[in-house]
Amino acid sequence: MGAKTFEVTGANFTSDVLNSEKPVLVDFWAEWCGPCRMVAPLVDQIAEEYDGKIRVGKLDTDAQQDLAIQFQVMSIPTLMLFKGGKPVARITGFQPKDRLLAQITPHLT
Repeated sequence: MGAKTFEVTGANFTSDVLNSEKPVLVDFWAEWCGPCRMVAPLVDQIAEEYDGKIRVGKLDTDAQQDLAIQFQVMSIPTLMLFKGGKPVARITGFQPKDRLLAQITPHLT
């Protein structure tokens, strides 16, 4: 986990994601997932570069299966951007950073 990211769990999901004043990008991942390891450095870079505009959390789908099921995460990595307590963007699978940002940044205004 990067310096600007936080762990998302069932205990903090409502307070840190749904009730956040800033948009929250949640990375649904698992330790065994190769593409998740490929996207992780990009997610950390986004957390650093957009610090103050966005919060970035990482949700281990093996440890937090109920949340993965609740948000119908069928494959990982899945990145979901929450704004105002609702998911506003969903990105599934590995994508280059510019394509990730193209889907995230319109929601940051």
